[in-house]
Amino acid sequence: MGKQKKARKYATMKRMLSLRDQRLKEKDRLKPKKKEKKDPSALKEREVPQHPSCLFFQYNTQLGPPYHILVDTNFINFSIKAKLDLVQSMMDCLYAKCIPCITDCVMAEIEKLGQKYRVALRIAKDPRFERLPCTHKGTYADDCLVQRVTQAAQCFIGSNPGRGHGTAHQTTLRQRPTCHN
Repeated sequence: MGKQKKARKYATMKRMLSLRDQRLKEKDRLKPKKKEKKDPSALKEREVPQHPSCLFFQYNTQLGPPYHILVDTNFINFSIKAKLDLVQSMMDCLYAKCIPCITDCVMAEIEKLGQKYRVALRIAKDPRFERLPCTHKGTYADDCLVQRVTQAAQCFIGSNPGRGHGTAHQTTLRQRPTCHN
């Protein structure tokens, strides 16, 4: 007769005593937590983001020509697909002088895309584009653009290739204008 195999027990642990177990000594036991009653007359503190004073009464007093437009990688790619000159199309859309602004993160993102997007890179290196330096770590362009729009003293117009793409920035750009292709 052969030896019978035992079934292995998976995910077994040593049993531990609870800190509230009756077998523990009084000094080793966990003391029951007492709920502190909150004073109803005490002031409640909450953190509210500070909005710029130029957005008083929901009208942005800083918004006027020449318009500074933050350009994203997708915006450049969609303008290439639609065969539009980026700066000329912005001026046709807004009927004023437009200064397209591109951050270091967006440039790095386009460079990472490689040879397939060399036309987009050539457009992004256009001397009419204003180059904005980044001070943060990493090259994630979406977070960079949102941070720049919320904290900038200067008023920017955010550019998105379509209404579906702008939903991620909806909460941030609620009081900021957005330019669509």
